[in-house]
Amino acid sequence: MYDKEQRREKHKKWCLYGLAFIIFQTAIIVLFTLTVMKVRNPKFRVRSAEFSTSDIQTTLFNLSTNVELGIKNTNFGPYKYDSSTVYFYYGETQVGSAIIPKSKAQFRRTKKFTVPVDLSSTSVAANSLSSGIISLSSRSTLNGKVELMFIFKKKKAVNMDCTMEINTNTKSLQNVACA
Repeated sequence: MYDKEQRREKHKKWCLYGLAFIIFQTAIIVLFTLTVMKVRNPKFRVRSAEFSTSDIQTTLFNLSTNVELGIKNTNFGPYKYDSSTVYFYYGETQVGSAIIPKSKAQFRRTKKFTVPVDLSSTSVAANSLSSGIISLSSRSTLNGKVELMFIFKKKKAVNMDCTMEINTNTKSLQNVACA
C-alpha cells in the first residue's frame, strides 16, 4: 500500500512537470511568433545626393546627380525586391527618374545604393530659382517578399514619398522628409 502511494505521488509529480513543460513551450512559441515572426514593412528613403553638373537659369534647371537611396529592413529575414523606378517631381511635373535594380536587403540591415538621376525642368517659377531653393518630391513603390526562417514568405510593398530641397548655391540636398 505504501509502495502504491509512492508511485501515485511520483506519477502526479511527472504529470505536473509535463504540464509545466507544455505551458513553457507554448509561452516560448507565442513570444517567438509575436516578435521574430512578425513581418514589418521595410522603410525606403532618399538619404543624400551629390551633384556633378548643374545648369540653372532664370526659369529652368538641368542637374546631374547621384542620389543615395536606402532600404531599412527591420525583419528577421531578407527582403528581396523587384526592379522599380523612382520618380522625382517639381510640383506635379515629373523632372527626373531613375531605375532601381532588383536586389536584396539583408535582415536587420540597411541597404544603401546610389542611382544616377538627371533632373531637368522647362518651366519653373523664377522666384524659387532666385531664392536658391528648388523643392522636389520623390515617389516610388518596391514590390518584394520577406523570407522568414527560409520557409515563410510574405509579400510586402514598400512606398516611398519624400520631399526635399536642393540648395542651388551650395549644391546640396537639405530638409529631406520621408513619410
